[in-house]
Amino acid sequence: MAPPPRRLVVLARWPAPGRCKRRLAASCGSASAAAAVQHALTLHTLAAARAGAAAAGAQLWLAVDGLGERARRRWGAQLGGPICIGQGGGSLGTRLQRQWRQAFGAGAAQVVLIGSDLPRLEAADLTAAFEALERRPLVLGPALDGGYWLIGLNRNGFARAGAQLVAGMPWGGPQVLASTLSAASGCGLELELLRRQGDLDQRSDLAPWQGRPR
Repeated sequence: MAPPPRRLVVLARWPAPGRCKRRLAASCGSASAAAAVQHALTLHTLAAARAGAAAAGAQLWLAVDGLGERARRRWGAQLGGPICIGQGGGSLGTRLQRQWRQAFGAGAAQVVLIGSDLPRLEAADLTAAFEALERRPLVLGPALDGGYWLIGLNRNGFARAGAQLVAGMPWGGPQVLASTLSAASGCGLELELLRRQGDLDQRSDLAPWQGRPR
């Protein structure tokens, strides 16, 4: 059976105290609390991702940082059975490229990558991303901090500019989106932007999330 032409990849970190959400832990003074927030965010992201992937006819993968193969399989089973793989080493750009190469090499036509720190993520955001890739080779979800919360490419976009979009990016800084837009323009890639939203990194970021379903 041929693989689905669309793949949605959630990049997540194992929610262990001291190994995730370090900026949140520093701002609230508790690694355990930060890990609990990371776990809740991962569950929320996967719920939205399952719904979005089902609506878009996409295959859902979970790319994990911080666990070996056997532990990934156990965690994947606990999370409801998404296809669970490792992110591998290197910079964020290297890890993003690795996911694209694997997916396109396996026959995918469109690949959307998201993180797991998105308290306002909805399934509709993900279906909109795949719909955008029917019209344009690149889709981005702008983040409030100057980065992006989603990046997606179709096969043509990856062939033309996959590496250039993530090479040498100032990850974690406020110029990531602007630098990516500049790289896309330099490669002649047309793109679509989704709605702007924020991730959750600081104690103050928790306020809008209070009372939301976990």
